[in-house]
Amino acid sequence: MALPNPSDLDAAIAATRFGLGARPGEIEAARADPRGFLKAQIRPEGADQPQGDLGNSARNLTVFESLRKERKELKAEDAAAELKQVQGQIREMAIEEMAARGRLAAATPAAFRERWTLFWANHFTVSAAKGVVAPIAGAFEREAIRPYVFSRFETLLLASSQHPAMLLYLDQAPSVGPNSRAGASAQGQRRGVGLNENLAREIMELHTVGVDGGYSQADVTEFARALTGWSVARGQGGAGGGGFRSQDRGQPGTFMFRPLAHEPGVRRVLGRTYAQDGQLQAWTVLKDLAANRATARHIARKLAIHFVADDPPPALVERLQQSYLSSGGRLDRLAETLIDSPEAWSPTAAKFKTPYEFLVSSWRVSGATPDLDNPRKFAGSMTALGQRPFSAPSPKGWADDAAEWASPDGLVKRMAWSEAAGKVMAQGMDPVQAAQSALGARLSPESATAIARAETRPEAFAVLLMSPEFQRR
Repeated sequence: MALPNPSDLDAAIAATRFGLGARPGEIEAARADPRGFLKAQIRPEGADQPQGDLGNSARNLTVFESLRKERKELKAEDAAAELKQVQGQIREMAIEEMAARGRLAAATPAAFRERWTLFWANHFTVSAAKGVVAPIAGAFEREAIRPYVFSRFETLLLASSQHPAMLLYLDQAPSVGPNSRAGASAQGQRRGVGLNENLAREIMELHTVGVDGGYSQADVTEFARALTGWSVARGQGGAGGGGFRSQDRGQPGTFMFRPLAHEPGVRRVLGRTYAQDGQLQAWTVLKDLAANRATARHIARKLAIHFVADDPPPALVERLQQSYLSSGGRLDRLAETLIDSPEAWSPTAAKFKTPYEFLVSSWRVSGATPDLDNPRKFAGSMTALGQRPFSAPSPKGWADDAAEWASPDGLVKRMAWSEAAGKVMAQGMDPVQAAQSALGARLSPESATAIARAETRPEAFAVLLMSPEFQRR
């Protein structure tokens, strides 16, 4: 059997591993220069933005507060039908955001740029499973992640840490220094306000140095004290936190520093001392965390796991780490290093697609996106496959390893979805041509034969979508 031409194989890898699955003609477009094809998608202005009447965080939180007030009144009135409608409106905000993101992913010619963005959105997870986050989970991605995915990591870290979605998701908004004016006041004591360490812990454990980054519980507590005052401006009855005077309020749904809640004093984190400097105290800690060697190692390993293998090659991790350190955390340089790394172009497709990746790559085969034309149906498909829109089960984000997604039950559900999708896809194109266009040199003779011998066109498309080459990248 003749081996595939290296340039043909690299073109297929560029579209299916670095990207989100090949659209018709995409592998051919990458063939002349697969690495250049990917590098051309790196740009200073960051990622593309989903389109639609999506609203910014301030608007969406204002709408949410209005709906929540209405929901409270309806509960008191025992108006079940009206209550169900209001609760549905809250869920719809997250569902439409995910559908808008899906439409972008299904159609974009810059799929590496989008995959790179999805990595960072998962790295800095917020979850709509927490009710107040549901209306702004998508806005978080649009405002705090997408503009900065090719800037410095420090910029991305600060933007995500200050965003209302992160502050509300990790309970930072109501955190109050025990010795602050708000914490020491009689009002603050009555409300039981106090220090919350969630954001400080997750920034260190998940976002920067990692669980093996050498920090202690004392470092977490000190960082949490530095973060006090980082909050969300609220409207009347909003979610900003307790113990504050009315003049502390800003535009509802935006970041606000509340000096009355800030714990006074000098802080010491990871062996460094930080002067009492109000809002800038925590900012300086974040800046140092971004420059930490452990952060470089943590980010390098996560990138290698996402793009290459669940157990990544040590040489690749080391190369990415050095790129991070030598460039001062420049993410555009880090992306270029990944593209230039020979380990990333291994012929072995070691990564198993998440449900979202599977659906997007399926849509990209034919351009048929029936789920996306009906956001509720799309949300139902995502939920059935185990990845409910914007609802990661924990601050760790969605799992990035095959053990989570390649279970027998998960495969059965993918087969059911593939059979339904095959009926739609069969109306527009030939399955054999679709397989060649979608997988290029990665299409094995065995899968090609199985697709060609399928009894019906819908069955042939289902075979394509469930083939090992398509399920893995």
